[in-house]
Amino acid sequence: MTLADERLKELDNPSLTTDERILLRCAVASDLIHKGQYEAAREALGELWPGIGERPDVKGLLPAVAAEVLLQCGALTGLLGGARNVGGIQERAKDLLTEAVHTFKSQGEYQKASEAQCELGACYWRLGAHDEARVTMQEALKLLTDADVELKAKILIRRTLVEVWDNRYYEALSILKEAEPVFKSSNDALKGRWHGQMALVLIRLALVEGNTDYADRAIIEFEAAIFHYEQAGHERYRALNLNNLAMTLYKLGRYSEAHKHLDHAQSIFTRLRDAGNLAQVDETRARVLVAEKNYREADRIIAGVIKTFEVGGEAALLADALTVQGVVWARLGGFDSSISILRRAIDIAQQSGALMQAGQAALTLIEEHGATWRLSESELSRVYQRANELLKETQDAEDIKRLRACALMVIKRLSGMQLHEKNFSFYGAVHELEARLIEQALELEGGSITRAARRLGLKRQSLSHMLTMRHRKLFDKRTPPEKRLKSIIKKDV
Repeated sequence: MTLADERLKELDNPSLTTDERILLRCAVASDLIHKGQYEAAREALGELWPGIGERPDVKGLLPAVAAEVLLQCGALTGLLGGARNVGGIQERAKDLLTEAVHTFKSQGEYQKASEAQCELGACYWRLGAHDEARVTMQEALKLLTDADVELKAKILIRRTLVEVWDNRYYEALSILKEAEPVFKSSNDALKGRWHGQMALVLIRLALVEGNTDYADRAIIEFEAAIFHYEQAGHERYRALNLNNLAMTLYKLGRYSEAHKHLDHAQSIFTRLRDAGNLAQVDETRARVLVAEKNYREADRIIAGVIKTFEVGGEAALLADALTVQGVVWARLGGFDSSISILRRAIDIAQQSGALMQAGQAALTLIEEHGATWRLSESELSRVYQRANELLKETQDAEDIKRLRACALMVIKRLSGMQLHEKNFSFYGAVHELEARLIEQALELEGGSITRAARRLGLKRQSLSHMLTMRHRKLFDKRTPPEKRLKSIIKKDV
């Protein structure tokens, strides 16, 4: 019999009131949620759990008790929704948690309101709305006193997730150092959380500063997190850190070790039937396969990942997966499809508020297609400006290095072919200049071939022939011709 089962046996006590029974179920569920045992938490809630995303029946309950039920159902909805990959579920979780926050505040239960607000921030983070997640967690901290040490530390740890995803590594490191004293004397589960977050920050800083000591420390921290989660019996969080360790080893070029840890994480998530996290493991594996130039296998795996994230509605994760797919298709020669996929990745990430992912997808579009006429000069320039704006706050050395490399690529393209270049050809240079002038004319004339031809001093038929035969990449720049109406008056024979 588990500790949770023993506590639930207290429900047999006839002296417990209805509210006390409810609060007991919620306390057990909260503990199981913290351990990553979501299905067990659902069972612990019993009749209080109406189903994923559904509002529990709290009619007739005291306000503080009703808010506690809403908190646990909301938190579990967000987590189970991510694990099961249920579309639109984070919005429903947000509704339940927002109601819990307001009710707790109305009852003067500010510590519980802070706990609910932290879970609300996690929902925003899963949706890729990082600014909203950051603000929500900052508001949660304002509700706490100096005595609320453990809850404050938990919220700070969650904040580091947001900062890491937004490439604000020094902010994340500062937060972790602030929380460190609490975690040194805490249980294995909390220690695992601190070590895992510290590892994520250290590996990013290793890339920012080019410091191999940070990379070595990151691996040690991941192994410590995995150990503490194993001691605490937190299988799901152990697997998450195995995936993160594999990603670190991939970045260090240690591909065979990365595959080994991914196999282990995959085994755990498969056993837990956690489709969402299993897809993240597959996405990491696809990256490793791309690095190994095994594009066919990477294509097979990333296609399944994208299907999973499309259903779940987690925009930032979907954008990352689409970016990987865009690279794979480019390497396999599917250039037009690759460009479309990468454009979609940029739009999805930016619309959700995941600006770093949008910027990285834009850089990938330039890297894979910017050196050739697969991207027109005007689009190349626009994509770079967009990437530069999206990544203006990044602290990631790799992002900054990529921005500079892409800037050089754009400058080279815009300056045209040079005589000293190895692959220079007279006809190639003429073709490049011709395409540039036609594109500018079409843009100035709103896509009208007739007016563009007039501006260029050509006949309409000549420009149309050039677009059809030599510059099909510019075809989408033109306004589709309108169908001419047929006369309804019949001519006499």
